[in-house]
Amino acid sequence: MNNFQPYQQTLTLLLASAAVLLPLLAFLINVCLRGKTNKAAGWVSTLAILLSFISAIVVFTNLWNQPQLHWQFKWFTIGATNVYAGMWLNNHSVIMLLLVPAIALPVHVYSTAYMKYDERYKRYFSYLSLFCFSMLALVVADSMITFYVFWELVGFSSYLLIGFWFTREKAVMANKKAFIVNRIGDVGLLIAMMIIFAQSGSFDLNQLFGSYGLIAQSQTINGMWVGASATIPVFWQYVACGGVFLAVAAKTAQFPLHTWLPDAMEGPTSVSALIHAATMVAAGVFLLGRLYPLFTPTELDILAAIGCFTAFMAATIALTQNDFKRILAYSTISQLGFMVMGMGIGAYASSLFHLVTHAFFKCLLFLVGGIVIHQMQHVKDDNNLDIDPQNILNMGGLRKKLPFTFMAALVGAAALIGLPLTSGFLSKDGILIQSISWAEQRGFWPMLVPIGAILTTGLTAFYVSRLIVKVFFGEFKLEKFHPHIKFHISDGSWQYKLPLLMLAAFSLFPVFSYNPFVYEDAWVFRGFASETALDRVNIFHTIIPVGVNIVSAFVIYFAYTVYVKRNSWSAPQHSFLFKLSYNQWYFDTFYNKVIVGGVLIVSRASSWVDRNIVDGFIHLLSNLVVGLSKIAAWFDYYVIDGVSRLLTFIVRITSNFIRYFQGGKIQYYLFSMMAIVLVLFIYLLLDF
Repeated sequence: MNNFQPYQQTLTLLLASAAVLLPLLAFLINVCLRGKTNKAAGWVSTLAILLSFISAIVVFTNLWNQPQLHWQFKWFTIGATNVYAGMWLNNHSVIMLLLVPAIALPVHVYSTAYMKYDERYKRYFSYLSLFCFSMLALVVADSMITFYVFWELVGFSSYLLIGFWFTREKAVMANKKAFIVNRIGDVGLLIAMMIIFAQSGSFDLNQLFGSYGLIAQSQTINGMWVGASATIPVFWQYVACGGVFLAVAAKTAQFPLHTWLPDAMEGPTSVSALIHAATMVAAGVFLLGRLYPLFTPTELDILAAIGCFTAFMAATIALTQNDFKRILAYSTISQLGFMVMGMGIGAYASSLFHLVTHAFFKCLLFLVGGIVIHQMQHVKDDNNLDIDPQNILNMGGLRKKLPFTFMAALVGAAALIGLPLTSGFLSKDGILIQSISWAEQRGFWPMLVPIGAILTTGLTAFYVSRLIVKVFFGEFKLEKFHPHIKFHISDGSWQYKLPLLMLAAFSLFPVFSYNPFVYEDAWVFRGFASETALDRVNIFHTIIPVGVNIVSAFVIYFAYTVYVKRNSWSAPQHSFLFKLSYNQWYFDTFYNKVIVGGVLIVSRASSWVDRNIVDGFIHLLSNLVVGLSKIAAWFDYYVIDGVSRLLTFIVRITSNFIRYFQGGKIQYYLFSMMAIVLVLFIYLLLDF
């Protein structure tokens, strides 16, 4: 417990509870409201998340860089094991407790206009509030049991939001895909939890992994893993880490479980902004931070390699995509790869810093995309055109019609690229610099990690520039094919502009650091970094930012020249590399043909075996039993029942015969007596 006065501790816990429970209250109120399009639902949810945000600010102010606050109560008992539930509030949890409503608030305000005419308006905000409650409860959970409960609830509520437009087949397929892929990760997390509990006897995250300041480092001694307060055989530790990685890969869309995220863009764009750019997908990185002491150096190296590959792979795919939201989706996968890589190389503070900054500028870009797509839909409807409103090839020159949106897009794009004076510059450069410091001590092959990260940064600059240029610069593409096209579009009401303004402000450096060029001065970074991480010990701190930004500036100019000034160059669309990128490295094709196809083949084979062998054997047995039963029935009828019927016949004949002698007539009695005497006489005669 920290050194607050008891009433301060109580107030902080109450405010933290309020921050978590207010969205749940909004969900319950909205469920009770009448009418599918009841506009009160939007403002109920918005007011709840605003109050949650205010409560989170107070909790954050009280606890940031202060000793942790841990409160729990006994939930239930199984045998001799007591299972507790409560809240664990430290730097790691309070920054997320603040981040979630900080992102959700502008999304809620934006959604009141974006979803205004949707026929399921109330349902949308009910789902949104349920998701926010799930995510907020997840970040303060102090037990692996409660963490897992809310981990599942986050997945379920995101399933509802992704498939919100359930009348669209693509949306239904997308939320099924997201749900199934995330179940793979959930099984891995459950296995890891059971192993940790079996070896330590506790579900308490604070007891197992908690420490203030530096994250407790794990080590292997005599074949046993020794962590913060638990000892696990190395084999089981590897299995547990494998389970955790599956959970992270599924929720954070890392290779090889990344394919669900681009398809999940079928939900409303405001949903994409909230759960896929800022919170749900960040839950995997949050989990890594919570269980960080569990990982050994070897496992962290594997994390670094997978994160780097994911970042590079997703960036190459984004280069050739034409769907506005799909480009941002692959960008999200790439940036999450940076965060996982940061965790792997030991850049714990920089990884969490990038998680925070990425939330704002990626949410900003998604909301920009929502406005652009919304306005393109108006153009389509007003002119009765058969076009895809999300295809950037149909856009161009929109900076003249959407000036406010354009300026917000520039800020978000600059932050995503990592240009100076933005928050992305600070957080991304921290990961790049530390990756080189990590690799130079390890030899040749580890150098592929920082090289891949730097290449990814250059690719990011190109695909982001391509997106901005094709959407906002040049001439409006549809005018070439439809000279008399009518379009009356604008930036929209204050409900669109205010969220963009807030997110754009949080995408600039002053929110995080007074120094726009030194990531070590950022308060988020300093909240998680060790004292040694705050020292600028080599020339990389200067060379990397300067070199990367020179390359980025050249790439931006090249993209502008290609797509605006000349507009003649295009990638060779029949080349292998272009097809590899455009078809998303054929991962979906591979999974559909090999994994899904393999499962279907096995299923069909199993069905054939079931019908022809298992059922055939059962049918043979049944026919044999039926045949035996018929024989038994014949034997029963003709032998057993036949003997019974014969005896019955004999008795009946005999009794009928004897009955004649009992009729009361004297002559029959005399006849009987004489017959008996005659028989006895003959018997005696023969005997002699």
